[in-house]
Amino acid sequence: MAKRSKLDSGERATPSGIPLKPTYASPESPHEVPGEFPFTRGIHADMYRGRLWTFRQYAGFGDATETNRRFRYLLDHGQTGLSVAFDLPTQIGYDSDDAIASGEVGKVGVPISCADDLDELLDEIPLEAVSVSMTINSTAPMLLAFLITVARRRGVDLAALRGTLQNDMLKEFITRRTYRLPMEPSLKLVGDVFEYCQAHMPHWNPISVSGYHMREAGCTAPQELAFTLANAIAYIEMAQRREIQIEQITRRLSFFWNAHNHLFEEIAKFRAARRMWAHIVRDRFAISDPQSARMRFHVQTAGSTLTSREPDNNIVRVTVQALAAILGGTQSLHTNSMDEALGLPTATAARTALRTQQVLAFESGVADVADPLGGAPAIEALTDQVEEAAQRLLAEIDRMGGALQAAAEGFQQRQIEEEAYRHQRAVESGELAVVGVNALNDPSGTDVPPPAQKVNPNLERERIAKLKESKRHRSIADAEAAAERLEAAARADDNLLEPLVECATAGCTIGEMMSRLVNVFGEYRE
Repeated sequence: MAKRSKLDSGERATPSGIPLKPTYASPESPHEVPGEFPFTRGIHADMYRGRLWTFRQYAGFGDATETNRRFRYLLDHGQTGLSVAFDLPTQIGYDSDDAIASGEVGKVGVPISCADDLDELLDEIPLEAVSVSMTINSTAPMLLAFLITVARRRGVDLAALRGTLQNDMLKEFITRRTYRLPMEPSLKLVGDVFEYCQAHMPHWNPISVSGYHMREAGCTAPQELAFTLANAIAYIEMAQRREIQIEQITRRLSFFWNAHNHLFEEIAKFRAARRMWAHIVRDRFAISDPQSARMRFHVQTAGSTLTSREPDNNIVRVTVQALAAILGGTQSLHTNSMDEALGLPTATAARTALRTQQVLAFESGVADVADPLGGAPAIEALTDQVEEAAQRLLAEIDRMGGALQAAAEGFQQRQIEEEAYRHQRAVESGELAVVGVNALNDPSGTDVPPPAQKVNPNLERERIAKLKESKRHRSIADAEAAAERLEAAARADDNLLEPLVECATAGCTIGEMMSRLVNVFGEYRE
C-alpha cells in the first residue's frame, strides 16, 4: 500500500514523464512562496510532498463498542486520525440515563457518560500513536478529563497525546446552541483548558476555532472567515487577560473550515484565511514567531449541500469540495459520506468517502506541487476579494466591541439567518441549481435510496444498564467527595481541569460534573 502520511520528497513527474517542481513562482506575487509569511500559498515549503494531510474521518453512532469497530475499520482502510462525534446528551452534559436524554442516546453520535465509556470507545487504539480529535464544546473539559483518565490507566504520558479538542464555545452561542452554562463561565472553561494543556499536554490542540457550523447554518465564505477569526481574536484576548502565554496558544490553536461546492471561491477562502491570520498574529498581537502565525486547519466537506434525492451525486459534490480543501492547503480532511442526507453513514459509504481522499492523494497528482493554482489570475483576484469582504465584517465586529459583544447583540446570528433565507429562496426559485433536485432531476421516479444505517433499537436500554454497572463499581464516597471539590473550586474561580480529572478518575459522570457547575454558574437562556 502507498505510504499514508509521509511521501518521498524527491523528484516528481507527470505520468507522461514531465518533471514537476515542488513549487512555481506566482507572476502576481513573485515574492510570496509556500512556507513563508504571510503563508497565502501554504504553511510548509513543500506542502504535501513532505507530508500528506491527515485522513480524519468523523464518526460516532450507536454505542462505544460499535463506534470503536467503525474507527478500527477506517484505520484498517488507511485513515490516519480519529474524529469523534458525540450524541446530543453528551454534547450538552446529560447522562444516558437522564430522562431528558430519552430518545436521543446514540442517535447523532456516540454516548459517553463516564471514563469507562471513553475507554471502551478507544479500546485497542494506541493513544500515543493515533491523533484523536473530539468534536465537543460545552462539555469539552469533561471529555478531556475522561481522556486524561484513560491515558493514565494505560500508562500513557500526557505529553505524548496528540489531538484536538474543539472547545469553541462562541460559535455555540452564535449558531449551534449546544450550550449549558452562560457565556462568561463557558469562556472561563475554555481558558482553563488552555492553561492545563500548556502545562501538561504540549502536543495537544486545546481549541479548534470553527467556521464549519456557521457555514452549515447558511453564512457566506467571507462571513465564515470574519466570524471565525473574530472568535479566535476573542479567545486570544481572553488568554492575555489571564496572563496565559499567547505565543504558545497561537502555536497550538487550530481552525476548522467548511468546504462548499464553488471550487475557486473555496480555494480562495482558505488562502485568504491563512493570510489574514498571519497578519492578525503579527500586527494585532505583536507575535513575531512565524510558527505562531501559521494557520493550521481541518476541513470537512459541506453536509448541508448533500441531497436525499439521487444521493450518488453526493460523491461528486464531496470530491469537488475535497479538491478545494486540498488545493487550498488543508492539514486535515473529513469527506462526508454519500448517504448522510438519509441517515448515519453505512460502513460502505464511509469507506467510499475515505477512498475519495485516497484517490485524490495517491492518483490525482494534487500532492505533487505546493499551491499549484497560485498565480492564476482568477484565484489571486478571488483571494483578494474574499479577504476584503471578510476584513470589512471583521472591522464591524471590532467596532461593536468584539465577537462576544457582537454575539450577545445577535449580530452574527442575524447575518447568518438572512443569508440562509436568501440561499433557500434561490434554491426554491431555481435561481441556484441543485442537480437532481431542482435541475435536471429524473422524472421517472426510479431513484431508489440505498439502505440506511440502523441504530440498535435496544441501545438506550443497554447503555443505561452499562452506566449503572460503572456506578456500582465506583466508590460512592470518593465520587461524592470529588464532586464537592469541583463545586468548591468553581465557587473559588480556580482552574477546573484538575478537579474535573479527579471527578473522572473517581467515576463521576458527565451529568454529575455538569450539575455541579450549573449549581454555581446557572444555565444559559437565550
